[in-house]
Amino acid sequence: MHTEAITRHNTLIVVALEDELPSHLVAGWNVLYTGVGKVNAAIAATEAVLATRPTHLINYGTAGALRTDVSGLVRVNHLVQRDMDVRPLGFDLGHTPFDTTGHIDLGGQGVSCGTGDHFVTTPPELMTDIVDMEAYALAKVARVFALQFHCYKYISDNANDDAADHWAENVARGAEAFVATVIAPLDP
Repeated sequence: MHTEAITRHNTLIVVALEDELPSHLVAGWNVLYTGVGKVNAAIAATEAVLATRPTHLINYGTAGALRTDVSGLVRVNHLVQRDMDVRPLGFDLGHTPFDTTGHIDLGGQGVSCGTGDHFVTTPPELMTDIVDMEAYALAKVARVFALQFHCYKYISDNANDDAADHWAENVARGAEAFVATVIAPLDP
């Protein structure tokens, strides 16, 4: 496991959409825009990791809150695949069969995140603190390549009927909060 400090040279910032983190806000950093969803995120991140060989992978993006007391920029410390459902084979909802990383714990303080390939507008069956569409896949890529994984999400909506409208209204606020809180302190 890598323990050196996060720098522009050893870190890949991974985001689904440039709308979530405009490139001009992180000029000089290695930033990858993957597109939406677990498959796009996993493929793009794997290709980028093989090409650039970072030691740290930071995932930033927006997320929906399933708890009313979760808001603003949050650190994620526990990840699950909320749409992995092989209960007919005797596995728990969210557990990846024959894989020891059905749940990924990052340690420290933070919130739990359920990653799935649909935009949540009603409470999912597998409850977590927040929901997104890429973080679990990116954490899995980081595990496979023995990278330090850091995950931050800005709560853009409450994963309800108004989620799409609230996402559009809040996406810019999240980018500003992430840069001010996470990136600016790292810049020399």
